[in-house]
Amino acid sequence: MIARENKQLMQRVFAELANGNSKPFVESLGEDVRWTVMGTTRWSGTYQGKQTVLADLLRPLTAQFADRYKATAHRFIAEDEYVSIEFRGQVTTKAGRPYHNNYCWICRIADGKVLELTEYMDTALVDTAFGS
Repeated sequence: MIARENKQLMQRVFAELANGNSKPFVESLGEDVRWTVMGTTRWSGTYQGKQTVLADLLRPLTAQFADRYKATAHRFIAEDEYVSIEFRGQVTTKAGRPYHNNYCWICRIADGKVLELTEYMDTALVDTAFGS
């Protein structure tokens, strides 16, 4: 039951992200969320707390976008309180570079909120699109 509900939550979130609407995703983040971006890019590391995620990761990153970021999921796998999502994100940077990356997020969800998010992606593409 928990796995199904968590999977449905993320499916609803990604249905909106596919249209460029990030509000449901932001609303799904728990106040104490811990977001870890894997790799060695300037964005890599662990961000603790929703306000830190917004201020130190999401706002600076999206400030570099020329248009709305869209994420299209093609696989959701759920077990217990974890949901893994494979998806492709697409946006153009203000520098005019396309940024079309493939991701895998592993999310731990409780009571309808994302408490942990581990993000895997092509980090070389991040460096190319946004500089190191």
